[in-house]
Amino acid sequence: MTTVQAWRSRLVEPKTLKGFQNHLPEDMISRNRVVGIIREVYERYGFQPIDTPVLEHLVTLIGTGGEETNKQLFRMESPEREPIAMRFDLTVSFARLLAEHPDKIKLPFRRYHIGPVFRADKPGPGRFRQFTQCDIDAAGAESVAVDAEIVAAMSDVFTALGLAGTDSNAGKAEYQIRVNSRNLMDALLEGGGIADAEVKKHVLRVVDKLQKVGMDNARKELGEGRVDESGDPIRGVGLPNATIEKILAFISVKAESRRAVLEGVRRVLPSSATTDVAVQGMMALADALDSLAVGEKAAVFDPTLARGLDYYTGPVFEGLLTILPEYGSVMGGGRFDQLVRRFLDIPVPVTGASIGLDRLIAALQAAGKLDAPATVTKVLVLSLKGVRMPDLLKVARELRAARIPTEVFMSDAGTGMRSQLSFANARGIPIAVIIGEDELRSGTVAVKDLITGGKKRTGIEDHEAYVKAGQAGQIAVRRSELVGAVTNMLRGWPSRETRYGRVGVPVLGDAPLTD
Repeated sequence: MTTVQAWRSRLVEPKTLKGFQNHLPEDMISRNRVVGIIREVYERYGFQPIDTPVLEHLVTLIGTGGEETNKQLFRMESPEREPIAMRFDLTVSFARLLAEHPDKIKLPFRRYHIGPVFRADKPGPGRFRQFTQCDIDAAGAESVAVDAEIVAAMSDVFTALGLAGTDSNAGKAEYQIRVNSRNLMDALLEGGGIADAEVKKHVLRVVDKLQKVGMDNARKELGEGRVDESGDPIRGVGLPNATIEKILAFISVKAESRRAVLEGVRRVLPSSATTDVAVQGMMALADALDSLAVGEKAAVFDPTLARGLDYYTGPVFEGLLTILPEYGSVMGGGRFDQLVRRFLDIPVPVTGASIGLDRLIAALQAAGKLDAPATVTKVLVLSLKGVRMPDLLKVARELRAARIPTEVFMSDAGTGMRSQLSFANARGIPIAVIIGEDELRSGTVAVKDLITGGKKRTGIEDHEAYVKAGQAGQIAVRRSELVGAVTNMLRGWPSRETRYGRVGVPVLGDAPLTD
């Protein structure tokens, strides 16, 4: 075996674990923009940042997410041989934190947490074993006004991402937050004489599948069961026909406004104290949403939303992009007043929601709502023959001090200006700073707008005209005026929509370019 063969035999094959993914710069720049928007909206509502360990004691996690989640836990052992697992969501860790630090966390308390979670799920399109959640939760307040603020914050996130929450001349609403209540479902099940916990869960699972299977199949599943398209039997709940019709009447209620939905629901629910309390609570939620200016199309009351209602104790929410319904829910949440009691022997009311960052970004990209630039660099300082590197580094330092992301071209000696400009164009860097021997002698510097030059050259075949067009957007300024010239060029380039990105926040490095 030769030396080279021996060296190669020791190389480790570079590969990613199944169900995990790498994020290259063009991915991370977009992700950072989206996370920045989400964080800004969360903080606008008074939510405070926290973080918790990725690893938890197994007993902390086991049983909190149901039997299926128990099977998906990444389990391991600590150096002290304790059974531990990787967190499958951020909510359980928050409940544990509340119970662990009652002296430091004074209620009411609002937190947000953006971080990775892990589930040993079967990987598939848009489904990974490590993914990022962006959570908000408000603990210590029972008022439905807090639930309304959770919905309003989610609506503001979608709006800030460039999604329309109402119909406009340009088209239909692009996102929708569906809202229902565990209390309304309790009134329905109570009126149908359904008391067994497992039967309740089965009914809720059928309701939750309504959008997929349709009303006829839902009717069959609530009754004796059905056979699916593959020929497999699906066990039915076994309810009597009269009870099935009550359930179907409830989930069939639709109207143009939230209050109209509630009036329709009231008519089909049995007359009882449970019904009165449930409807009054949702009416109060509707009032709060109106006060927060959450539009009727942005947040709709939908009796078909089940969302694992056995876990929740009040309102539940789910958000999707109506322009891409095939991506499913990109946000979900609700009120869960019992989870903290797993760790603390006193009731702590909590309501919140979580955005699935990976699915949201995939949907935004598919909808053409998210730019994917290859770099955050705004200026490339060219390295030309006869110019010392210290002079170039000084230029870069001055631009960076003005919060303008800047690179100095550093590669093999002898790389010509054309190659360096091609490098900048390939990465989408909008401005080049050129300092050659002539500029050094005259105390000037050339600032080249690469976007304008590129547009001017489009479609030109004549070489001389092509070269001349490439000079468009290039100016010479005194060395002392460099930062101001670059700042002004960035402010004008190329348009507000492109400069700020479709997600609606300044591109990194644009902070000083205020209007």
